[in-house]
Amino acid sequence: MAIYEKKEPQTLRRRREEEKKKSTRKEIFSWIRMFVIVIAVVFVTLRFVIINAVIPSGSMETTIMTKDRLIGFRFSYWFDDPERGDIILFDYPLDESQTYIKRVIGLPGETVDIIDGRIYINGSDTPLEENYLPEEWWWENDGYHLEVPEDCYFVMGDNRNDSADGRVWPEYALQAGLASTEEEAESYHFVERDEIKGKAIFTYFRHLKLLVNTADYE
Repeated sequence: MAIYEKKEPQTLRRRREEEKKKSTRKEIFSWIRMFVIVIAVVFVTLRFVIINAVIPSGSMETTIMTKDRLIGFRFSYWFDDPERGDIILFDYPLDESQTYIKRVIGLPGETVDIIDGRIYINGSDTPLEENYLPEEWWWENDGYHLEVPEDCYFVMGDNRNDSADGRVWPEYALQAGLASTEEEAESYHFVERDEIKGKAIFTYFRHLKLLVNTADYE
């Protein structure tokens, strides 16, 4: 006895094939849309919310170690100003294509005196208590009297014996031809407010550490 298979009508088969193609295209479009959204979120996050940085040198040791990765928040100073002791990320005054990280020492309108490895703010008789310094500070540790302009900050690395910071940037500016006189170079002691990108919050590789401002300046 012969058995005959009932053939599906050609129009119905074509319709099912078209629906399958539409379903495939829809799924592909869904994946592309998800990918675009993820990329957009990452871009916006990195551009406007966080800073993901790798530390190339030992200028902030032992608070932040060489090759540590850290996260900074760009919005930290949208409504508040940097405080003394904050660790900030900023455009290097001598080359704004580079991002530097240092600790805020002098605030706008203050005077900063560095005498024999001690820092005095506004002529105070009592130096800052800097419990984050890794060792005795002997390099470029004396003879500075700085008047911090408005909307500017004086910053230094925690590893004072191995940190190119606001103490020596004027000298570098003269050497690079960015200033022609010592008077012109004086402005390079400081980081301008609009050069600050954000505040360092924590390291997550190779060391996990919350970068809170624990310095006692009172």
